[in-house]
Amino acid sequence: MLTQIKFGTSGWRAVMAEEFTFANVRRAVGGIARYVASQKPQGARVIVGRDPRFLGETFCSMAAEILAAQGIAPLVVADPAPTPAFAHAVIQNKADGVINFTASHNPPEYNGIKFSTPDGCPALPEVTKKIEAEIVAGDSGPSAKARTIAPAEHAALDPKPAYLKRLAEIVDLDVIRKANLRVAFDPMWGAARGYSDELLRGAGVQVATVHDHRDVLFGGHAPEPDDHLLEDLRKKMRETGAQIGIATDGDADRFGIVDSDGTFLQPNYVIALLFDYLVESRGWKNGVAKSVATTNLINALAESHGVELHETPVGFKYIGELIMQDKIAIGGEESAGLSIRYHVPEKDGLLAGLLCCEAVARRGKSLGEQLKALCNQVGSYYPERQNFRLTPEVKAKFTEKLRSDPREFCGHPVSQVVRTDGLKLVFSDGSWVCYRLSGTEPVVRVYTEARSEKGLEKLSTAAKHWIFE
Repeated sequence: MLTQIKFGTSGWRAVMAEEFTFANVRRAVGGIARYVASQKPQGARVIVGRDPRFLGETFCSMAAEILAAQGIAPLVVADPAPTPAFAHAVIQNKADGVINFTASHNPPEYNGIKFSTPDGCPALPEVTKKIEAEIVAGDSGPSAKARTIAPAEHAALDPKPAYLKRLAEIVDLDVIRKANLRVAFDPMWGAARGYSDELLRGAGVQVATVHDHRDVLFGGHAPEPDDHLLEDLRKKMRETGAQIGIATDGDADRFGIVDSDGTFLQPNYVIALLFDYLVESRGWKNGVAKSVATTNLINALAESHGVELHETPVGFKYIGELIMQDKIAIGGEESAGLSIRYHVPEKDGLLAGLLCCEAVARRGKSLGEQLKALCNQVGSYYPERQNFRLTPEVKAKFTEKLRSDPREFCGHPVSQVVRTDGLKLVFSDGSWVCYRLSGTEPVVRVYTEARSEKGLEKLSTAAKHWIFE
């Protein structure tokens, strides 16, 4: 029986040698090729690239051959490149899509295919459904007659120079250099190697790096720039006296930020800080976007700055659409994804780190000091996310519970019920809890936020109790 290939908001991901096999990659790329050919029968061009995972070069070669057989000219990127660099390249080169072999921050045994459309956005459900249908049709129907294109139409592409040039236009590198800021950078063996550090060094900024070589096992863990995986970055900061540490995940669409004292800054707080900083430094007040699971500190700042707030379902595609419409200065998700006005409608972990460097340099204060000032201005917010695995029985019962309209939650009256994505219950003191069932595994994601540390502890306990009671 053939594996069902399903594309989520970040593409199709699977464990290599289990579902992510050569045969299934051929099926998936064939479906994408037929979809692109149906949208543009003549003259289509698709960028093909990867992160540094195992066999990435082989998958790219395979994809190029399949595209060429469908009459589509492949633009092959030789070296690993960040997902936001591909987003920039597809727009700049007016290509008809990107096939990016990446599993982002997933563990090293995974690989994946992310398809982006000509606008630089991750493919929307209406596109991925058509691709999935093409895969099924390819499984059951006669193979399409292969068409070949002239070798001259096979082109190589290097997205790096143009993308770094764009980052240099967005980020004030002179401010960073003049402040004599020392930076430590951790690409986590991933696609951002030679990007953020090269840009900063070229501008005369002192940068030290860790994990700056290819390791398809990513040090034996997921390439995720989370608190517990950034000890080597902290060590390098201490060795070099760096005032900030910046990190990116496997495909560099997510960020991790370490403050001068070694404190990891939650992505929630980074997004809020950069929103405030962009309003101050750029004067952008056209709007701000956050997912329903992201901190209400952003809501408070939006009100304080007189900026329109957009609260979206989880999935960066919704924020990307607002960027393309120029409705927001910045948009972000608590899972460490953000982008800004006049940039790609895709998460950009490099940009996030560089803007944090700029904010520290211009303001002359650590990010922790800036956050404290923000909270003194609009109040404190304490967010948290937890994952709970569910047995089939508990999941069935809890799924039914999520359809209810609770007026009370563990003894607290519910002031607002939000169903933008999952179930979000807001309480009178501004604290809230949000439940989202995973679409791929028997897990419920629980997001809580309170106005004090003690309040968060109580709310987190109550949120867990509500699942299993």
